Amino acid sequence: MATANKNLSVYDKATIPNAKDFRFGIVVSEWNTNITEGLFNGAKEALLDCGALAENIIRWNVPGCFELTFGSKKMIATQNVDAVIAIGSVIQGETKHFDFVCDATAQGIKDLNVLTDIPVIFCVLTDNNLQQAIDRSGGIHGNKGTEAAIAAIKMAALGS
Repeated sequence: MATANKNLSVYDKATIPNAKDFRFGIVVSEWNTNITEGLFNGAKEALLDCGALAENIIRWNVPGCFELTFGSKKMIATQNVDAVIAIGSVIQGETKHFDFVCDATAQGIKDLNVLTDIPVIFCVLTDNNLQQAIDRSGGIHGNKGTEAAIAAIKMAALGS
């Protein structure tokens, strides 16, 4: 397991550009809200901790992970952001729906990174069970939202 020996919330501020001059979009899936809210909170707290201004963090909600690509695309087109964080959580169920949603979401976010000049950070948990999602959204493995925010800052700096 990739996160077994890693705390997703640990970062060294000395190695991260100051985020005060950047605008960030965060697109949040409303599916599995108990998980996505934790991820959002981790991302927002890290952005603020690294100098981002609260008024330069724009949040939009979308119904589910499948809609993250469209929400991110519209965010890029209309909000003059330097980076977007796409936040979602898909938990394995009894059908192949999990595979289709995970694959389409990952491919959609990848496509935006290829087709636009604004980085879109993939902060979508694709876990086998609810406990794994809890552990990665503020639990024992830290917060993937925090990790995504740090990636967004680094990528925004790269693009500026």
